[in-house]
Amino acid sequence: MAGNQNEVVETWTPSSWRAKPIKQQPVYDDEEELNRALQQLSSLPGLVDPLEIEMLKEQLGLVSVGKKFLLQGGDCAERFQDCNEKAISAKLKILLQMSLVITYVGRVPLVRVARLAGQYAKPRSSPTEILSDGITVPAFRGDNVNSFYGSPKSRRHDPNRMVQAYFYSAATLNYTRALIAGGFASLRHPQQWNLDFVKDANLQQTYSTVVDRILDSLNFFDTIGATSENNLSGVNFYTSHEGLLLYYEEALTRRMFEHEQTASPSVIGSGQSVGKYYNVGSHYLWIGDRTRQLDGAHIEYFSGISNPIGIKVGPSTDPIELAEVVRRLNPTNEAGRINLITRFGADKVTELLPTHLEAVKKSNLSVVWTCDPMHGNTKLSGSLKTRMVSEISDEVVKTFAVHKQAGTRLGGVHLEMTGENVTECLGGSQNLESHELHTSYETYCDPRLNYTQSLDIAFLIAQELQSLGQ
Repeated sequence: MAGNQNEVVETWTPSSWRAKPIKQQPVYDDEEELNRALQQLSSLPGLVDPLEIEMLKEQLGLVSVGKKFLLQGGDCAERFQDCNEKAISAKLKILLQMSLVITYVGRVPLVRVARLAGQYAKPRSSPTEILSDGITVPAFRGDNVNSFYGSPKSRRHDPNRMVQAYFYSAATLNYTRALIAGGFASLRHPQQWNLDFVKDANLQQTYSTVVDRILDSLNFFDTIGATSENNLSGVNFYTSHEGLLLYYEEALTRRMFEHEQTASPSVIGSGQSVGKYYNVGSHYLWIGDRTRQLDGAHIEYFSGISNPIGIKVGPSTDPIELAEVVRRLNPTNEAGRINLITRFGADKVTELLPTHLEAVKKSNLSVVWTCDPMHGNTKLSGSLKTRMVSEISDEVVKTFAVHKQAGTRLGGVHLEMTGENVTECLGGSQNLESHELHTSYETYCDPRLNYTQSLDIAFLIAQELQSLGQ
């Protein structure tokens, strides 16, 4: 690929992935119905603007050199029913509060990316499942494919759900932007900090002291006129989801020519003759651990879009092949383009991460390294999947240490979390025990950190950053 960064060679098209082997896709039984849904999606306006995408890539470039830190988090799998004021504001609230804690204690500015407004598709270990009545049905693949409720009819792969997903994403994004524009992000008011669920009195006092200091600092700057409401109520906020369902992603891919782009030349670049392709369904997309095959459809599709790209890196990832994947997706070595999201588990990260760091470092590849401490630490407690906050914390701490020893930089974390007081992960400052899992176990997929446990991790990250002197 020659010329300007992210120019797309003419052999690539948004649909060229269809000629490649593919995994984790739904099987639609009515091609005409599928084509009608895709045609409708293709005619709808983008959910995000290319300028925002380029701004995020610029911010991630700063993360790659240690000038900022990435906080990415949200639901394991969004549901259409979660598109309501309470659920959206709770997710936004915890992400903003975590970022404020990390910035205040860790003394590093943050880039906030939510798993929001599009995280409706999920990979599955098996294409089918057996219901309690013995009937075998297709597995639940997320609300943009089929319904969670188990029956042969509801589990049908319905292409019209992709259109529904677009409109639910649009409504979620619209309300999120309205909250931020309306001052929700300022977090000035103590009543917005809900620490009632912290059972340990000493920890609650520690958290309350930090919160009081943050609020006192805001009040002080108000008094001396060093800030304005606009500066504190507005934040840069970006959306992301796993780019799993390629029919959906293809339909939301647009080619933008230089005269159509709204960004300034300093952001987009100048002298472009062929234009760039953007997925305008989200600012940032990632490739899962099950779909990053070098010769596969997902790598083919992602190689042609100009969005920032995440790549999940697990125990099955070959370090040499990982470097090849990065080169394929980012041949011009553009800063901020690639985010490698490691998910080894607390018991394997010290052993496995160094070889991956070395392979990428040896190839002189510009990447952001992010730790996903969730997926490698999932286990069963009875019939329910859960995660231990202690193991999540352990993987974060060990990942910081491995990067420090390797002379590389941990640039962010990627978390599955919610602003609600769910009981899906065990431990943390609430001291949740296994017999309490059933109290409020609401996930339809993987267990998430609740409000207080998310703050636990935020304070841990802040302390690690503080100890590094960043």
